Amino acid sequence: MNATTVAVDLAKSVFQLAVADSSWRVIETHRLTRTQFERWFANRNVSLVIMKACGSAHHWARWLNGLGI
Repeated sequence: MNATTVAVDLAKSVFQLAVADSSWRVIETHRLTRTQFERWFANRNVSLVIMKACGSAHHWARWLNGLGI
């Protein structure tokens, strides 16, 4: 996968992802549950994650940092 950037719309139970390449073209989108979201990032090499600023964004940012993203 040549994705470098992932934009995430956080929600309580469903997360929407837009995956972009180095030219900022969206190459795929996903609608994932919390478990699928965690599994998706654990199996990918992503260099940048963009999230909106909300309470749960801090949790996910720490979790992603723990993965080395």
